[in-house]
Amino acid sequence: MSSTTLIVVVVVVVIVVLGLAAFAWSTAGRRRSARLRERFGPEYEHQLARTDDPAETDRVLAEREKRHRSIKLRDLDDRERATFERRWTDVQREFVDDPDQAVQHADALVDEVMSARGYPVDDFEQRAADVSVDHPVVVQRYREARRTAEANRQRKADTEELRRAVTNYRELVDALLGHEPDHGRGAARSERVNDTPPDRANGAPRETRT
Repeated sequence: MSSTTLIVVVVVVVIVVLGLAAFAWSTAGRRRSARLRERFGPEYEHQLARTDDPAETDRVLAEREKRHRSIKLRDLDDRERATFERRWTDVQREFVDDPDQAVQHADALVDEVMSARGYPVDDFEQRAADVSVDHPVVVQRYREARRTAEANRQRKADTEELRRAVTNYRELVDALLGHEPDHGRGAARSERVNDTPPDRANGAPRETRT
């Protein structure tokens, strides 16, 4: 075999190997992306909307999974769970007379439940990212509730928004306490939260704040 022929053969082999490697890498990337999309669902779309880059979205979510594995989460015992359930009931009752405070207390209670489970709670965005690994649907409602809580601190949230925030917080509390989703129970809770005073029901304007 001449040296020229040998060079051609080597070049062809290298091209084939590189082509196979590129195909394998591309296939693995598509599989990883499909797995992440399936696991994170709406959270995948949320992150993709932020990055506008599927590869970056995959990287971010894969990093979340890696970080999540390093967090030492724990299950709550029956006493802790009952205590948090009782405190949540107090929040719902409070909403009837004072929706503003109920939302702030709901936000604080969620932080306490997360801390008890072992989640780092120093930064909200990181907190939401950590929760999204196990609860990719509920975390969307958590973000909405937190936005409402922040708006409420600036006196820019109406009663209906506060009611929805409490309902959204409840979804996360349920998830953190290990309760399975129950649409019937959720509907009942919504009815209780909607039991607002006449002057605030049915979207009536709130008092003018000064």
